[in-house]
Amino acid sequence: MSAHSSRIALITALTCAVLLSVAFYLEFVSGLIPCALCLAQRVMFGLIGIACLLYLLPFYGSRLIFGLLSFGCSGLGIWLASRQLWLQSLPEDQLPACGPDIFFVLERFPISDSLKAMFFGSGHCAEVQWIFLNLSIPGWTLLFYVFTASVSLWLIIFRGPRPFRLFKS
Repeated sequence: MSAHSSRIALITALTCAVLLSVAFYLEFVSGLIPCALCLAQRVMFGLIGIACLLYLLPFYGSRLIFGLLSFGCSGLGIWLASRQLWLQSLPEDQLPACGPDIFFVLERFPISDSLKAMFFGSGHCAEVQWIFLNLSIPGWTLLFYVFTASVSLWLIIFRGPRPFRLFKS
């Protein structure tokens, strides 16, 4: 089982790269404007992909660290996608106020305010801009975050045998 962990990590990293490519396609070619939660979810997919690539390094001790990093980012991604789905399910009279867009906030406000706006979203995040097979973008990302969380658990559990050491240091 542990022999497949490297391949699974590589496939997960490639999946994250494809998902980020689709996000950039939807933004720059289709013209969809990402909200703050969408940008935060992109960051999580990028971190998961990087962690899975670093998992491929030939150091046994680092595999646990990068598996845990991937699992933590997947958990945060699940929370972000769930929050955006919750915002999309609210009636219009209960939506949070729409403030300035995230790019304006990033340019003019301190980083703490920018991160708060990015992680909690606003009324902009409640807008459904794209649907495929009855799921919006955060619905699809939630499915992929659950996938990456389960893959991360696999990578944590099945890291492979410890390398042989003649002398313990």
